Amino acid sequence: MDKNDCKYRKYIELLKKELVPAMGCTEPIAIAYGAARAREVLGGLPAHTKIAVSRNIVKNVKSVVIPNTNGLKGIDAAAAAGIVAGRADKELEVISAVPGDKKREIKEYLAANTIEVETQEGDLLFDIQIEMCKGEDQVKLRITRSHTNIVYIEKNGKVLLENSCEEAKEKEDGVDLLTVKDIVDFAECADLEELAAYIEPQIQCNYAIAQEGIRGTYGANIGKVLLNSQEDTVQNRAKAMAAAGSDARMSGCELPVVILTGSGNQGIAAAVPVIVYAEEMGSSREELIRAVAVSDLITIHQRSRIGKLSAYCGAVNAGCASGTGIAYLQGGRFPEIAHTIVNSLAVVSGMICDGAKPSCAAKIAVSVEAGILGYHMYLQGQEFRGGDGIVTKGVDETIYNVGQLGKDGMRETDKKIVDIMMGCVSKE
Repeated sequence: MDKNDCKYRKYIELLKKELVPAMGCTEPIAIAYGAARAREVLGGLPAHTKIAVSRNIVKNVKSVVIPNTNGLKGIDAAAAAGIVAGRADKELEVISAVPGDKKREIKEYLAANTIEVETQEGDLLFDIQIEMCKGEDQVKLRITRSHTNIVYIEKNGKVLLENSCEEAKEKEDGVDLLTVKDIVDFAECADLEELAAYIEPQIQCNYAIAQEGIRGTYGANIGKVLLNSQEDTVQNRAKAMAAAGSDARMSGCELPVVILTGSGNQGIAAAVPVIVYAEEMGSSREELIRAVAVSDLITIHQRSRIGKLSAYCGAVNAGCASGTGIAYLQGGRFPEIAHTIVNSLAVVSGMICDGAKPSCAAKIAVSVEAGILGYHMYLQGQEFRGGDGIVTKGVDETIYNVGQLGKDGMRETDKKIVDIMMGCVSKE
């Protein structure tokens, strides 16, 4: 791929856009960010706050620990953290630096003030609407489609910012140029330092939280379980370290993660297994950076067909993509990578997303296992062929099929998952 090609610049821009640091699970952090920004506009702590969120936000906030809150969970807690201690200028690191007295104040604020939460219906899977009042002053703020995309701010009836949801949708476009062959070509020719600017923070941050997950006690400790129950192989360490990063992150670990397609778990799953293999192989810095770029862009390629929020588990996309990064490290190029992704997606596509929580770590481990299996199948001359279930001829065509499954086919599944999680399903 020529560096003057529009595709080349687009791929660089995609990495720049998607690889951003975040402290904590991104949906509650988006609420904290919106609440912090609304408080700034209001000019003080609100006496009353009302938050309306789409059902998928409920799903991804309900069970995850919010960092720097002394173990709090929930939409109201995320909003309180942003109101009391948030710095909106830090965006997805809005509550990354909270002193001990502020942590106590978050809990006290929750007890003394009203934060109403309601679920809203509609076509938008990602929608957060916040209303705050203090005395005679009132602020309204809305975030749609992505975690920091504020589309509306109003104070005392005066509109300060307004972007239509359709304009927000257009900002998400630009992934239509992605193909697996072009991704491999791009990784081969991309300027190393330009790549490193976005990939190296991901390598450093996400491997650090994986190491912390192994050292500490978080969630169900899936990473430790894998290390203690299976043989000490590079394949098992790759699964375990990726899972450990999620163990820590889902349980409120106060370390940053570089997210991918809006998800810290996907940022971890796409990079950490590749890092483990690179360490085992003694790979160079350049080889690791280019291999992680392959994994990242193939994750983006898959998720762009599904969307950031779905009933389809994003760990599948990133875990399977990690197998392509491992293949690249070992000298694989388009044939190896294409077969790896098709083989792995044939195994784990359809795993549901039932929100952010400790079991995400186990789903990452299973998906990384599928990615590695997909590559090993190719090495041994084995493959799943077009017509085997949703697999069709051509890797991009198979990715398209999986996208249709995740975006359209699982729409009703998504609604049912949220109903179950909210206790809205009758046992009769």
